[in-house]
Amino acid sequence: MSAFVGVTSFAQISEIKSSVDRVEGKVDSVLQKMTLEEKIGQMVQYNGSWDLTGPASDKGNKEKEERIKKGMVGSMLNVLSVEATEQAQRLNMENSRMKIPMMFGYDVIHGYKTIFPVPLAETSSWDLEAMEESARIAALESAADGVNWTFSPMIDVSRDARWGRIMEGSGEDPFLTSKVGEAKIRGYQGEDLSDPKTIAATAKHFAGYGFVEGGKDYNSGNIGIRELHNFILPPFKAAAKAGAATFMNSFNTIDGIPATASEYLQRDILKGDWNWDGFVVSDWGSIAELIPHGIAKDKTDAARIAVKAGSDMDMEGGTYESGLKSLVENGTINESLLDDAVRRILRVKFKMGLFDDPYRYSDAGLASEISTEDHLKTARDIARKSIVLLKNEQQLLPLKGDENIAIIGPLADDKDTPIGNWRAQGEKNSAVSVIEGFKNSDFSGTMRFEKGVTLGKGERSFLMPLEIEKEDRSGISAAVEIAKNADKVILVLGEDAFQTGEGRSQADVSLAGLQKELMEKVFEVNKNIILVLINGRPIEINWAAENIPAIVEAWQLGSESGNAIADVLLGKYNPSGKLPVSFPRNSGQEPLYYNHLNTGRPSNPQHVTYSHYTDVEDGPLYPFGFGLSYTSFEYGKPGISSANLTEDGTLTVKVSVTNTGAVKGKEVVQLYVKDLVAKIARPIKELKGFELVELEAGESKEISFEISSEMLQFYDGENWIAEPGEFEAMVGTNSAEVQSIKFELK
Repeated sequence: MSAFVGVTSFAQISEIKSSVDRVEGKVDSVLQKMTLEEKIGQMVQYNGSWDLTGPASDKGNKEKEERIKKGMVGSMLNVLSVEATEQAQRLNMENSRMKIPMMFGYDVIHGYKTIFPVPLAETSSWDLEAMEESARIAALESAADGVNWTFSPMIDVSRDARWGRIMEGSGEDPFLTSKVGEAKIRGYQGEDLSDPKTIAATAKHFAGYGFVEGGKDYNSGNIGIRELHNFILPPFKAAAKAGAATFMNSFNTIDGIPATASEYLQRDILKGDWNWDGFVVSDWGSIAELIPHGIAKDKTDAARIAVKAGSDMDMEGGTYESGLKSLVENGTINESLLDDAVRRILRVKFKMGLFDDPYRYSDAGLASEISTEDHLKTARDIARKSIVLLKNEQQLLPLKGDENIAIIGPLADDKDTPIGNWRAQGEKNSAVSVIEGFKNSDFSGTMRFEKGVTLGKGERSFLMPLEIEKEDRSGISAAVEIAKNADKVILVLGEDAFQTGEGRSQADVSLAGLQKELMEKVFEVNKNIILVLINGRPIEINWAAENIPAIVEAWQLGSESGNAIADVLLGKYNPSGKLPVSFPRNSGQEPLYYNHLNTGRPSNPQHVTYSHYTDVEDGPLYPFGFGLSYTSFEYGKPGISSANLTEDGTLTVKVSVTNTGAVKGKEVVQLYVKDLVAKIARPIKELKGFELVELEAGESKEISFEISSEMLQFYDGENWIAEPGEFEAMVGTNSAEVQSIKFELK
C-alpha cells in the first residue's frame, strides 16, 4: 500500500504576535553588548516570595537582591502587585549595566482574582469563545496586578483520573486539547503581545507529563515514539503555531530521558521541526532534579545537560548561575548555546514591549478598567456552561420552585472547595456555595440543610497533605432525618479542593471518606435524590449511577459556583456540557480513554480469552463527549458529499440535528474518524471536529464537517502520512453513540 507523505510545512509555523518592529535587529544589538555573566543572568529565574509552589530555595534573599542589581536575573515569579513588580524592576533597571527588563510570572491557571472553573471543568463547556474570554479576563486582572506572564495553558493530554493534575488540563483527547490551548493562548496574548492588557502564555508541560506511570505525579513515562507524536505532541504543535511566547518543560522521563534533558523534544522538534522562536523555561527546579534522576552528578553537570538540550531558563534550580560560566570558560560547552537561549528570551521581552517601557505592567491605573461585577457575571455564565448532566431519570430535574428540598453533604455549604486548586489570587472561602446559590435564587419552596459528614480536615494548603475524615458519623442521623420528609434531596458530594492538583495523585478515585456511606443511608429513606458532584477529576460513582436517579457533574466551578449550580438545578439554564474525559466504573480501569487501539482479541462473548476484566463491565461508566440536556436531540442519517477523497481535495459530512424536546437547548455535535486499515494500529475512533449548536424546541439544523487528507495523517515512526484506503466518518452526541458513513482516500 502506498502512502502520501505528509507535506505540512513548518516554515514560519509560529508567530508571537506583536506590533513591536525590527525585533530581530534589536535583539542582536543587545546580545552583542552582553558579557558572559549577563547572558547567564537572563537565563535565571528567581522566586520572589515565600508562598512556595515547590521545594524551598537555599539562596538567601540578600544574595538574590544583589544579583538583581547586577542584571543577573532574567525573570521572577510570585512577585505580585504593581508596587512590588515596580520595586523589583527598578532594582534591576536603576543598577544594572545593560538595563534589560525582567519578566514577572505567576501560575494564573483558571483566573487571577475572579476564579473560573478548573480547566478540566471549563473544557466540559466545549465553548472555545468562553474559554478565550476567561483567559482574556485573567490576563487583564493579572496585568493590573503587575504580572505579565502566566504558566498556562497546561495542554498535557491525560488519560488517567488518578493523576492529580488532570484537573489542570483539558482531558484525554489531543484534538480537543489543541483547540482549547489555542483559545487560551489567544485570550492571554491577544492580537498584540505588547498591549499592556495582555500577558505572555506558557504551553506546558513539554512533554508527556500526563502519561506518567500509574497516574503518579513526577513519575516516569513509558511512551513510544508513535504514541508521543500522535497523541501527546499535537496540542504543543498547535500552541507553537498559535504563537505561545514560552514553553515549560516537564518533570517526567520519557524512555529514560528526563524531558528537561531531551534534545530531541526541545531542539529537534520544538525549535527545529516546528521552527518555534519563543523560549523554554524549566519547571520548578527541574534542571537540578536531573541529579536525583541519576543523569547528572552535580548542578554544573545538570546545567551542561539542560542547556545542550535546549532548556533556556532555569526556574529556581540554581544550576545555570552556578555552572554555566565555568562550562563555557573551560570549553565544555560553546557560548553559542547561551546566545541562542538569550536571543529567545530577549525576543519575547522585546515583543512584550518591555524595552520600550519596563514599567508598562506597573500601571496602577489599569485596575480602574476592571469591572468585578462584569467578570463575576462572565464567571457565572462559563460555570453554567461547564456543568454536565449525567443522569435524569423520573425527570427529577429541573426542580419546581415550590418544592420541599433537603440539601445534604459536606460540600453543600463549602465556599472554598469550588475555587479549586491552583487558585492564583482567588480569596479563600470566597466562592458562592450551593446553599447560598439557592438563597440567591427565586426558589420559593422550603429548604433544610445538614452537612452529614466532614470531608477534608486539618491544614488545607498547596504544599501540605490533606487529611480525610473517616471516623465521625455523628452528623449522618440528622441528615437522614431531614431527608425523610423532603420531596427531593440534593446531595452535594465530591472532592475537597486539595484532593486534586499537583502532587495530589490517588490510587483510588472513588468518593473519599464517609461520603458513600452517607449517600446510602439517605437513599434508604428517600429515593428522590439529585447527586451534585463537586470535583476536579473523574471519580468512580458506580453505585450512584446504578441507584441515584439524577446526577449532575458540577466540577469545581470557581467564584460563582453555587449560583451556576442553582441556575441549572432550577432550570434557569439548560445544561449543555459534555465530558472531556471518560468516567470509570472502577479505579482499576485507569488509564481509561475512548481513542484506544483495538486488540487482536477485541471480543469473545462465549469465552474468557479476549481483552477485558472479569470483575467489571468493560468500557467507561460515562464515555468521552457524554452529556444530557433538559431537552432531547435527534440525529438524522449522516450524508457525505463524495465517497472518494483525493490527496489535495476535501469532502463534507453532513447531519441534521433536531431539538425534539419542549425547551431550547445546546448540543455539541461531534465528528470522529476511523482509519480501517493502516501500517500501524490506529485508534478505534478519533475526534476530528465538533460544533456547539443552540436549537429552539422543534428546530432543526444541518451541521457540516469538512474532511481533508491532512486530517487523516498519522505519524508512522518516520513521517506524517495519510494512507490511501477506507475510512469511517462518525457523527453523534458522544464518542459511544455515533452513526457511521464510509469514504475512501484515493
